[in-house]
Amino acid sequence: MSLDENAVSIVDYKAGNLTSVLLAVQKLGFGARLTASPEEVRSSSRVIFPGVGAAGAAMDVLTGSGLGEALVEYAASGRPLVGICLGAQIIFERSAEGDTQCLGILPGTVEPLRVPPGFKVPHMGWNAVEFSRAHPVWSGLESGSQFYFVHSFAPAPASEHLVIGRTEYCGSFVSAVARENVVAFQFHPERSGRFGLKVLENFLRWKP
Repeated sequence: MSLDENAVSIVDYKAGNLTSVLLAVQKLGFGARLTASPEEVRSSSRVIFPGVGAAGAAMDVLTGSGLGEALVEYAASGRPLVGICLGAQIIFERSAEGDTQCLGILPGTVEPLRVPPGFKVPHMGWNAVEFSRAHPVWSGLESGSQFYFVHSFAPAPASEHLVIGRTEYCGSFVSAVARENVVAFQFHPERSGRFGLKVLENFLRWKP
C-alpha cells in the first residue's frame, strides 16, 4: 500500500447523505473523495467518518465490505481520523442500540439519551458545546459555541480523559472525544455554520 499524501477520504458506507460533508470540505478549499474502497481508506492522508442511521445496519455494511477492518487499521496508523454523529458512536466498542458490537477504536460504549417525559428524542437542533479541555480542533473557537445535533444516543467513553466536549440536554452528555490521532463529534460540523466549518478546517490542518 502506498500513501496518497493529498487524499482526504469521506467514507461511504450507505449511512446517510454525504454530499453536505463533501461540500463543506470543498468550501474550505480542500479536495476530498467519497470512497467505499477499503484500500483507498488505508492509503488516505486523512479520513472523515460521518453517518446517520442505525448502528447495527451500519456495522453490517462496514463488516461485509471490509471498510470496518480498514478503518481500524487506518486509525492505528497515526493519521488523522474524525468521526461525525453515527461515525462518532461506532468507533467505540459497543452500542446499546441493538446491542451492537462496534469497531473498538476507542474504549467505551454508546448509550441512549436519558430524558424525562415530555422531552423529545431524538435531540434535534442547535446546542452549546462546552469544551472540557483544549484541543487543536477547538482552535479559534470559544467554549459554549453552538453546533447542530440530531441523535438519540451518545458516547460513554471508558475514561474521562477522552472527553473534550460536553453538552446539556436534560443532563450532560459527551458531545466530543479525542485520543492521539482520533477525534469525534456527536454534532454535525458540516451543518453547523461558521463554527462547524472552523472545526472542520482545524481538523483538516491538524497534525497529531
